[in-house]
Amino acid sequence: MITPTNQPTTADLTEDTQGSLIAAGKVNGASVYGADAERIGHIEDLMIDKRAGTVEYGVLHFGGFLGLGSKHYAVPWRMLRYDNELEGFVVENITKARLDNAPVYEPAGVRDWNMVDNYWGM
Repeated sequence: MITPTNQPTTADLTEDTQGSLIAAGKVNGASVYGADAERIGHIEDLMIDKRAGTVEYGVLHFGGFLGLGSKHYAVPWRMLRYDNELEGFVVENITKARLDNAPVYEPAGVRDWNMVDNYWGM
């Protein structure tokens, strides 16, 4: 809480998620839900176009237990919609079954962004 005797912190300045902007620190770790509001995973990172300065993909962390057996998937950013009530992102056409067939984004996985876009129908 901001008082006249102290300065606002970064957390104070980026707390609001009601508008059209969201701080990157609030995106990293945010839950991702399917259309049925079932939690699928969380955003672990963002892929940003270096020249345009736009976020192109959210790296979705999915599955596993205590980090074992989990996978990462690049999901086109325009598929993600922030839901204020869930305090996370909703993707209308993602299911756990669909993720099982998606290109995996891992160090040894895909780096073919056309393959990712084609899979998600972008």
